[in-house]
This record gives sequence, C-alpha cells and structure tokens, in this order.
Amino acid sequence: MRPVLEGLCKYESLLDDTLTLGDIALMNDALNVRAENQIRIQEAAERNRP
Repeated sequence: MRPVLEGLCKYESLLDDTLTLGDIALMNDALNVRAENQIRIQEAAERNRP
C-alpha cells in the first residue's frame, strides 16, 4: 500500500492488473531509497551543526 499512500499509483491500478508485482516492487524500492537518503541528509546535517 505504500505506493498508493505516497501517491505513486491509484488503488484501482492494483486491482485491475494495470500494475504488475514488479512495478510495485520497483516503487517500494524507490520509496526505500528516498527514505534512506532523507535519513542520511538529516544525520549529516546534525554532524555539521556547530
């Protein structure tokens, strides 16, 4: 449901076979990368604070 909740696709696309499991996996991977990058940015900013 993460791709739906993040606005990457509509729930109906999951139901009507518009998207494959591969599509969903790719979107989940992209969301994981984005989340990891945000964590790294926050950690770097905290390390660089005076």
